[in-house]
Amino acid sequence: MSEIEQFGYHQQLARSLSTLDLVVYGMVFMVPIAPYAIFGFVWHDSKGMVPLAYLLGLVGMLFTALSYASMSRAFPMAGSVYTYAHRGLHEIAGFFAGWAILLDYILIPALCYVVSVIAMRGLVPGVPGWVWLVGLVTFNAAVNLLGIHFTVRVNLYLLAAELLTLMLFVTLGGIALAHGAGAGGLTLKPLYDPAAFSLATVAGATATAVLSFLGFDGISTLAEENRGAASSVGRATLLALALVGALFMLQTWIAADLAVGMHFSSLDTAFYEICQRAGGTWLRIVIIVANVIATGIANAMAGQAAVSRILFAMARDGKLPHWLARVHPRYKTPYNSTLLVGALSLAVSWLLTERLQDLTRVVNFGALTGFLLLHTAVVNHYMRRMRSGDWFRYLLCPAAGFAVIAYVLYQMDIRAKILGACWLATGAIYYLVLTRVARKSPTLELDSAQ
Repeated sequence: MSEIEQFGYHQQLARSLSTLDLVVYGMVFMVPIAPYAIFGFVWHDSKGMVPLAYLLGLVGMLFTALSYASMSRAFPMAGSVYTYAHRGLHEIAGFFAGWAILLDYILIPALCYVVSVIAMRGLVPGVPGWVWLVGLVTFNAAVNLLGIHFTVRVNLYLLAAELLTLMLFVTLGGIALAHGAGAGGLTLKPLYDPAAFSLATVAGATATAVLSFLGFDGISTLAEENRGAASSVGRATLLALALVGALFMLQTWIAADLAVGMHFSSLDTAFYEICQRAGGTWLRIVIIVANVIATGIANAMAGQAAVSRILFAMARDGKLPHWLARVHPRYKTPYNSTLLVGALSLAVSWLLTERLQDLTRVVNFGALTGFLLLHTAVVNHYMRRMRSGDWFRYLLCPAAGFAVIAYVLYQMDIRAKILGACWLATGAIYYLVLTRVARKSPTLELDSAQ
């Protein structure tokens, strides 16, 4: 009996991914150069302590990654936090965890497309934004439809290009600092500035910075396409998060010191202006192009792949229309879910092209809410049900992760919390219609997996 058959499912997706493939996918989803797009907002909210905000975000996400690793071993299935809260807590908790994380995963590709359109406006102002949107969405949907193995192969080349670009900025930025630009060298102020530090200030900036980390959790959506042991998903999650977190801190530390004395024309383009100082116009153009490729193609592609698997898992369990659980007979991909995600990404990005900052803030709400349920599920499953004696792994670490995520969520912008609450309220209405009007069973519909 296969790993998922013991839970009442048949193997439908192709098991073709190695641990390295999973690490590459996670790194591409997070985007090693993700701070390029939101540096200005984090710099403003943290009063210049950008790497500190990323460090705190990394700590919180590491606790969350440990919880993902624990649950991925227990329940090696697609669906990510939806599956873990569903199996580890209760069917209702699973629904709301899945509903919350959908807000994150639906908006992440849209956010990537908006960032790309803003960047391309500066390079090719004569091309309408909708042209870029349609082209990017179509390309990513096509790649995802052709199979996850093909998607990961494309991601490997994209990741190599991102890392080369990052090395270029770090090198030229370091040379510029050594020659007196900005702070005139690496200083400790970006890590801790006693004149500007307050816990509320850094926590508020961290709420934005954690956006860059979102995607490590996407590795768990590929559990049914992992060809290794169930523990491979957890190892890949932790490794990808640690590697990308170190890169985030390195580049933002250099950028924060280069930013000393600068007055940005726009927070949207702050990092590009820093690149101008570090290496001139040509570096600025290279960074813009790299960011478009990283966000508009690599990150959005990974995001669309992840959310299509969550839709697949929820539809398979009868929580969403069953046609979303259909798998392509040749490519072994959830093709209806993939096409729906592409259409939603196009619509949302077109509507919110001029609202990048609002979109940036609200994206985090869904993921952080899902993470709270994830940590609770770990404690409930391992400590209450399994009677585990490993208090450190299954109680203290989830509790620490819960506390960090809850505080960051509390410090989040009020508009993001209002919009997020509206999304959860919509989910509650849908769930009531599903269970009270449509009379769907609150238990797993195992026949839908056949």
